[in-house]
Amino acid sequence: MKLKTQPRPLPKRPARSPRAGRRLAASSQRGRQARRPGAPMRRRFVGRLPSLRRLLAGLGAVAAVAVLIALLGGPWLRVTGVAWAGQHYTDVDDLRDLLDAERGTSLLAIDTAALRERLEELPSVARATVSASLTGELSATVEERPVAFVWETATVRFLGAEDGTIFAGEPREADPDPALAALPLIRDERIVARLVTIGDVIPAALLRTALDVGAIDPARLGSTATALTVRLDDEYGFRIAAATPGWEVALGVFGLDPRETTAEADDRLERQITAVRTLFASRPEAEVGWVDVRNPGKVYFRAKG
Repeated sequence: MKLKTQPRPLPKRPARSPRAGRRLAASSQRGRQARRPGAPMRRRFVGRLPSLRRLLAGLGAVAAVAVLIALLGGPWLRVTGVAWAGQHYTDVDDLRDLLDAERGTSLLAIDTAALRERLEELPSVARATVSASLTGELSATVEERPVAFVWETATVRFLGAEDGTIFAGEPREADPDPALAALPLIRDERIVARLVTIGDVIPAALLRTALDVGAIDPARLGSTATALTVRLDDEYGFRIAAATPGWEVALGVFGLDPRETTAEADDRLERQITAVRTLFASRPEAEVGWVDVRNPGKVYFRAKG
């Protein structure tokens, strides 16, 4: 006797909600995106190589550096000649020494600014310009200081700038430049004057007095003279003299006493001028040979003869 069995019903799957279905679809979408295949190997390899433009630029820079090194170290573009202009009182040997030192130097290595500064250190040079050409010539142009006064010692005639710098000189026996005839002339007969040389600076107070004395108009002294000579010595200090009618006046030392102010020195000089004028008003200057007004309150004079 066979028993009949009934087939079991399959379990029912729970129904999915619409929201769950959307989440599953989104998850499936993200999974597919994550598994997207990468770029081909050839494309990745080529992307890491420099572009042709960058490669050419790099090669050009290397070539430029090589050319620069060759120019600096090679025999090309070097100083083969020097020239200068604008000098009148400047020593030509000084200019030649400074410029000749650059012969053989590469034009690309010359420091024209430093060379200009060395030229402007010369006592006579106020300003300078320096240039180098591709032909190999190094040239300089100087602008000299204007001459403010002439300072003569026993052997040398010096030229000085406004700030007191002595920047040029020539033997006293040489004929003076006619262009300097109108400038103040001081004949320094002091012993220390023998040590004066180009590049020295006349002390400001001494130079100021020298120029003030040199600027005295003979008419202020009551004199008929047309010109005065200024001298400076160790005994009488400043002296002024008139070749015609032939007299000399001792003014004394100025600019050496630190206790005397500028105003006091000016006042003393003015009183000395007044004292000489008073003397010439009372006695013909043609009869006077020597006047001492170092102390303007006590004037001494000596007649000629």
